[in-house]
Amino acid sequence: MQRPVHRVTQVIAQRSPQVQRKQIVIDGEHYAHTSPFLRLSEDWFRAPGGFEQHPHRGMQTVTVVLEGALEHRDHTGAHGVLRAGDVQWMTAGRGVLHSEMPYGGETVHTLQLWLNLPRAMKMCPARYSDQRLASVPVRRFQGGEVRVYAGRSGEVSHPHGSDYPMSLLDVTLKAGSRLVQEIGERERGFVYFIDAGEVAWFEPGTGDEIALEATSDLRALFFSAQPIDEPVAAYGPFVMNTWQEIEQAVGDYQAGRLIA
Repeated sequence: MQRPVHRVTQVIAQRSPQVQRKQIVIDGEHYAHTSPFLRLSEDWFRAPGGFEQHPHRGMQTVTVVLEGALEHRDHTGAHGVLRAGDVQWMTAGRGVLHSEMPYGGETVHTLQLWLNLPRAMKMCPARYSDQRLASVPVRRFQGGEVRVYAGRSGEVSHPHGSDYPMSLLDVTLKAGSRLVQEIGERERGFVYFIDAGEVAWFEPGTGDEIALEATSDLRALFFSAQPIDEPVAAYGPFVMNTWQEIEQAVGDYQAGRLIA
């Protein structure tokens, strides 16, 4: 059964001293309606812009490089460059310190999702996984294709890259083509139509598939996961369940214990 679109939202342009251009796709202000997705930011930046070393705790990031190249470093000494079509799955867990900067003289265009972790996983060890475009399986059909970074589309599947299971698909459709995509009945999902700056939301409940019909050529990203029914306390890069835990995270960071 096909699931209807519950609501459509628009991206919000935002100024930032760190990047040349920023759009907020999910604003993080109405978590009960977006869980487990906390925030989705779209950024364009070149040197000297970027995100110098900063902390995270209690959540995950999923970074999609749409154009250009992104250089990553973290407190463990890990270092790498992500290029167009690559995705980085990062679990901050107990704590991580990292930087994300444009590589070389290029302008990098990224989407970064903040994905929540349930209470039982918030203090798990930090980890990273860089997923390269060449390793991503592709579902091809008349008029389009789907890159399956995590989850399933038709007969094509790939294991979840995040500790909390989440599907991520990159969809390209030509005008007049159509995609029917499965979605778990208990999952919330959204489709971000990149060129239109629109987000279509699908709520858990009746219907185990969604349909996308292209009136013109389009590219969209599809995300889905089960909501986390827990309280959220968020302060900057720290996402916990209570304000006491937030205060502990800030204290640990200031005392150098965040990554201890």
